[in-house]
Amino acid sequence: MQTRRETLKHSAAVASLLAATGLFPHYVQAFEKAAFEAKTINEAIKAMGGAVPVESKDVTITGPDIAENGAVVPFGASTSLPNVKRVLLLVEKNPSALVAMFNVSPEVDVNFATRAKMGQSSDVYAVAITNDGKAFFAKKEVKVTLGGCGG
Repeated sequence: MQTRRETLKHSAAVASLLAATGLFPHYVQAFEKAAFEAKTINEAIKAMGGAVPVESKDVTITGPDIAENGAVVPFGASTSLPNVKRVLLLVEKNPSALVAMFNVSPEVDVNFATRAKMGQSSDVYAVAITNDGKAFFAKKEVKVTLGGCGG
């Protein structure tokens, strides 16, 4: 049985190979590039195929109340919503709002952990986008004492 970490590692390797050989669809790369270059939360969600987000108790975000080092802030995002196709992690006051994106299938437990850079204190959002394009979010305020985005 393969662990989730091994599966993610293999998936990343396959995606890299497809991208390097040109077999990965270019429109997908452009789609994701626009989302990662978005300056606002709503722009990033729209670029990822989501509607205007609605707050939901079924989406959870975890992270520190105070981050002493903005270069490595740990976050978790999860949801109990059905039919989720994508989970986003966004930092409102970062130069580019979208810091992480997780594609979801029915076989995946929608519970992710990552680390993000934060240049300053900000609201951080976990957004779940469903197959029909609805977007649901949870937010958390994180205070940063030492910025991590070059500032």
